[in-house]
Amino acid sequence: MTLNTMDSSLEIYINAVLGKKALRVVVLDLRGIAAFTDTFIICSGRSNRQVTAIAEHIEAELKKQGKRPLSVEGAKEGHWALLDYGHVVIHVFYESGREFYNLEGLWSDAKKVNIEHLLTKSAEEPEDEFYED
Repeated sequence: MTLNTMDSSLEIYINAVLGKKALRVVVLDLRGIAAFTDTFIICSGRSNRQVTAIAEHIEAELKKQGKRPLSVEGAKEGHWALLDYGHVVIHVFYESGREFYNLEGLWSDAKKVNIEHLLTKSAEEPEDEFYED
């Protein structure tokens, strides 16, 4: 499944996740499988600080787009941050927690959304944290 077959607004959520160099980004289409959301975006950070930074960055970037989470859990602790935007739920894990909870395995019936074109675009952007478009 490609991003084109999903809601086109999903791209702003994925770009927010990619903004702080999140690792192993996976997007799961939960439509028809879960009643509480349409999409999971799952990613990892290398440290508790990076998990917190990724979660804070996502929230700040989406706020600029007029998107506010319904709830945010765990962002300050840095083990597993959950940002709930209703139709999109973003999970930011410290790598060992991601392996332990194995959401991709738990939701193995969900289709993975192909985001390769966004990953390539993100890799081409400058790595300077203070870069502004």
